[in-house]
Amino acid sequence: MSKFALIGGDKRNVLLAKLLKEDKHIVYTFGLEKVFCNNCKTLAEAAENAEFIIGPIPFSKNGKELNAPYSNRKIKVEEITSLSKKVIAGAFKHKNIIDIIEQEELAIQNTISTAEGTIEIIISNTEENIQSSKILILGFGRVAKTLANKLHLLGAKVTCSARKKSDLAWAKTYGYNGSNEIKLKDYNIIINTIPHLILDKNKLEKVNKNTLIIDLASGSGGVDFEAAKNLNLNCIWALALPGKVAPLATAKIIKNSIYNIIGGT
Repeated sequence: MSKFALIGGDKRNVLLAKLLKEDKHIVYTFGLEKVFCNNCKTLAEAAENAEFIIGPIPFSKNGKELNAPYSNRKIKVEEITSLSKKVIAGAFKHKNIIDIIEQEELAIQNTISTAEGTIEIIISNTEENIQSSKILILGFGRVAKTLANKLHLLGAKVTCSARKKSDLAWAKTYGYNGSNEIKLKDYNIIINTIPHLILDKNKLEKVNKNTLIIDLASGSGGVDFEAAKNLNLNCIWALALPGKVAPLATAKIIKNSIYNIIGGT
């Protein structure tokens, strides 16, 4: 039995707290008072009683305040990073933060929820079937691989574009079209997974007006959203899909990754 302090976070952390309790651990919470009535009154109370401190994914959305939608107060990032104990959280670089996103098993399993969430967005925002749709995926990382596979199985005509020749070769091996010689107007769905500007104004001007653009990239994204808006393009920036689409499944993955980090239960 271990003692955990869960600080802030979205529904994934709410469910994670319940999962940890089911595993017979002691759980303290702070920054989750909209959900838990026995929330600790102070951060110090939660941190001092716990062996392990768990923060949100992402840790912060603006770099200044903790990601804590279920809190009645704004918690400054410095309040957490100044703690004497290490904090397990996500998508934040700091010497006192163990970035759980860097855990390979979490990153890989999260691609399932991201892919399923993307498919849900496609179904909700297009009038055509996925089957036979011409879909371009920019990038061929973990998310792109899982997404391409699921779309391919649904009968979509998938093209993957990537810089590495080896990635293009693998795409072709899996049965997709792998090419960097692409005409954007040929696709009715374009999905970006690359976390830097790829679809700028010049490229967006070549996109068919009826094309659905989905940006899955973190950070500042890979699409010039202002240009897309001015061109009246249907562009959706779909961030943090695992927490929105399958919070319970994601919480279970996070729990197992935490156990791996701390060396078991």
